[in-house]
Amino acid sequence: MKDPHPAHSVEELCAAGSELYERALREGRIHSEDAEVAPCLVDFGLLQPAVEDPVRLEPVAPVVALHRLLRRSGERIADERRREARLAAVFEPLMRVDGRRTATADTPMINVLSGSKQINQAITEAMAHASRELLTVQPHTHTHTGERRYQAEAIALDRDQALLDRGARIRTLYQHTVRHSPTVLARYEQLKGDIETRSLDEVTDRLIVTDRTVAFIPADKDGSLALEVRHPALVGYLVTTFDRLWRLATPMYPEAVRRPSLKGVTPRQRAIATLLVEGHTDAAVAERLGLNVRTARAHIAKLAETLGSESRAQLGYLIGRSGILDDSEQ
Repeated sequence: MKDPHPAHSVEELCAAGSELYERALREGRIHSEDAEVAPCLVDFGLLQPAVEDPVRLEPVAPVVALHRLLRRSGERIADERRREARLAAVFEPLMRVDGRRTATADTPMINVLSGSKQINQAITEAMAHASRELLTVQPHTHTHTGERRYQAEAIALDRDQALLDRGARIRTLYQHTVRHSPTVLARYEQLKGDIETRSLDEVTDRLIVTDRTVAFIPADKDGSLALEVRHPALVGYLVTTFDRLWRLATPMYPEAVRRPSLKGVTPRQRAIATLLVEGHTDAAVAERLGLNVRTARAHIAKLAETLGSESRAQLGYLIGRSGILDDSEQ
């Protein structure tokens, strides 16, 4: 009896599947019997029956397959974000209720931190007790300038290096706007250890998780309040969100991967196009993607030029007709 094909995810494509997919790309199509060694290719939508010869399988173009899979993952993440918002709406008023009769513990499951000094102290203490992993999401925003920013960076570098020296690894998600930032890249050149960074067009608010046991998230817009979260279910939820975003992100350090253009439209312009067809203003697009408004408008103008648009109204129509956001684009 033939051994069953081991279950795996598409981002961990098996050796047999990878080899057969490459062969199909080179030859144009393969016999369906050949795919029995790697049924995952059909399951993941990398192979599909030929219309005129169903016993033959044709490979789906890698750029099409990737866009389709990212689209599906993005939809799942959007669902999780909506669920997170509903949870916050439900629990926010409950957290204001006098809870003196609730169960107590030596360490509160959720603690409100006020002011940068208290926040940094709590993060430093959590990292001092960590030994396995640090997960962070870093939107391209700065709460400090000048000397204060320099001091904050120095403290963070010392904390990170001490953690790396204990054998832990660090994974960080940035927005694509900082992929070529000399300041960000120089920071990682100063650190020695197991470090990996990736980037996305859009990321969540700032997040820090140590050893998957303690998480820090903002509690207001200006960064003066933060929540220290130790509840296992909430920390687990934040880690799951991070892991799903991580799988969608593009490697940035130690080895950068260049994202491909499609029909002359860059990945940044496709991200902008997505927000434009959703009806967002230039300012909203800039905020979502971590750009200033002038840069966002320059990208929009270049997108309009590439698609041959003469007006904002026509641009939305041409984006839809171009197929650059269509997961079935060949």
